[in-house]
Amino acid sequence: MSLPHAILTALLERPSSGLELTRRFDRSIGFFWSATHQQIYRELGRLEQAGLIRPVPQPPSRGQRKEYEVLPAGREALAGWVGEQQDPKPIRDALLLRLRAAAVVGAPGLAAELSRHLELHQRQLDEYREIERRDFPAERAAGENRLQHVVLQAGIQLETFWTEWLAQALAALDEE
Repeated sequence: MSLPHAILTALLERPSSGLELTRRFDRSIGFFWSATHQQIYRELGRLEQAGLIRPVPQPPSRGQRKEYEVLPAGREALAGWVGEQQDPKPIRDALLLRLRAAAVVGAPGLAAELSRHLELHQRQLDEYREIERRDFPAERAAGENRLQHVVLQAGIQLETFWTEWLAQALAALDEE
């Protein structure tokens, strides 16, 4: 149910076309809530049909694209969702289960997979740190995008956890 809310959030930040939204998902929102291009376009149609967004009137032109904006009902729906109670989701990660299984059946090939995951998480951590350096310099730390920075810091902390944990798991595997 959160994809429509992610789209409403993005459109409130800046009215956008479907293509612009998919690009923004690929560069930012998708780090913590992914969606395919087809899902985004399908959800735009649903949100428009529900009266939560509308196309922004554009001057006539060839190859016209629809740019969407949020209507008051959409802002109200998003504000209501922000305050809803929701329990945390339990961790469900196949890598953790595979490590547990390796304790029972052995771990051939697992070190390579753990190393691959470590590299992927390190790359993501590096990317998040670069975004923080570029978009949230110390002199603007208390600025208008403070909550966006807090979301980015959550990503940094999660990737830091994974890189540290994977290094520990590899060390434990070496000791086996």
